[in-house]
Amino acid sequence: MKLIRVLVVDDAVVVRRMLSTLLASDPALEVVGTAATGRIALAKIPQVNPDLITLDVEMPEMDGLQTLAAIRKSYPHLPVIMFSTQTERGAAATFDALALGANDYVTKPANVGSVVEAMERIREQLIPKIKLLCGRSSTSQPGLRPGTGPVRTTGLSPANGDKEARIDIVAIGASTGGPNALAELIPTFPANFPVPVVIVQHMPPVFTRLLAERLMSRSAVTVAEGVNGGQLVPGRVWIAPGDYHMAVVGKGVGAKLNLHQRPPENSCRPSADVLFRSVAESHGPHVLVVVLTGMGQDTLRGCEAIRHVGGYVLAQDESTSVVWGMPGFVTRAGLAHRVLPLGQMGPEILRRVQKGRASVMSRATEQRVQPCP
Repeated sequence: MKLIRVLVVDDAVVVRRMLSTLLASDPALEVVGTAATGRIALAKIPQVNPDLITLDVEMPEMDGLQTLAAIRKSYPHLPVIMFSTQTERGAAATFDALALGANDYVTKPANVGSVVEAMERIREQLIPKIKLLCGRSSTSQPGLRPGTGPVRTTGLSPANGDKEARIDIVAIGASTGGPNALAELIPTFPANFPVPVVIVQHMPPVFTRLLAERLMSRSAVTVAEGVNGGQLVPGRVWIAPGDYHMAVVGKGVGAKLNLHQRPPENSCRPSADVLFRSVAESHGPHVLVVVLTGMGQDTLRGCEAIRHVGGYVLAQDESTSVVWGMPGFVTRAGLAHRVLPLGQMGPEILRRVQKGRASVMSRATEQRVQPCP
C-alpha cells in the first residue's frame, strides 16, 4: 500500500525532529520533508508532493496563517493540520486557521512529565487524524468505516409517538470541523429562541472559552462556557469546558449544569455521550439532539439513550461534514430521524422547537374555550 507522504513545517528544530521520528515510526506514514519557515514549505510542496502538511501556527517571517492562506490559493484540497500551543494566542490563531481552511489541528502538550509522554499524546492525536484525512482511517468496528455499509435498524420507533411533542432542550455534539459548523449554525437561532442549548465540542481548555466568545460575538442568543450550577434558560447556549464532562441535572425550571472530571469516554472529555445521557434522563422525550461533523463514535451511545426515551435525533449529512464519523455512525445505526446538510439544520431545529410548542399551546387553548357540558 502506498505510504502517506507528510511534510512537517515548524520553526523549532527540536519539534521537527520529534514529529519526524514519531510519524516515521508508523508503517503507513512517510516524512518526505521538513521546513523551518513558511516560505521554505511553499517551495518544497511541488518538490516532495506531500499528501498532507503539519503546519506550526507561530513562526517568524511568515506565520502559519499566512502560509496556510498561500497553500489554499495553490493547493485548495491539500490536507493541512495545524500544530498549536494550548495558550490564548495559540487557540485564537487556530480558530483563524480553521476559518481559512485548515482541516484540523493538534495541540502541543502542556504540563507533561516527560518527552516520551509528550510524544505519546501527540501520537494519539495526530496519527489518526492524518490517516483519516488521507483516507486510511480505521474504526473499532472491523471492516466498517463511516460512510460505508448498509443502514441498520434499531427496533426503535422511527419517530416520537407524538410527532409534535414539545421540545424543551436542544443538545449538540461536534468534533472535527465542529467550530466552523457551529459558527454557521448558532447564529441562525433568534434572540427569543424558546429553549436552552447545551453543546459538547471536542476541544481542550482555553479553546472552548474562546469558541464561546466567538460564537457570542456573532449570535443573537447568549453563548458562554459552561459553569457548575449554570441555569438552563431559553435563549442561552452553554458549551462544555475543555477537560470537563458537562451534564444536565434536575427538571424543568430547576434544571442546571453539573461539571465533573470523571474518566474520559470514547477518549474524550468532554464527551457528548455523557451530555446526551443526562438530557435523556432529565428531559425524556422533550429533547432534540443534533450530531454534527466529527471523528469517532462519541454521540452513538448517547443517541441510543435519547431514542429509548422518545427524543428526536438530527444528524449532519456526509456531503457537508468535514468528517462523517460521529454523524455517520449514528445514521448507520438507524438512530437518526433525519439526516440534513448543515445549511438546513438551523431552520429545521427552529421549526421543530416552535412547532412543538405551538401545538401544545393550541391544544391548551382549545381545552380552555370548550363549552361546559
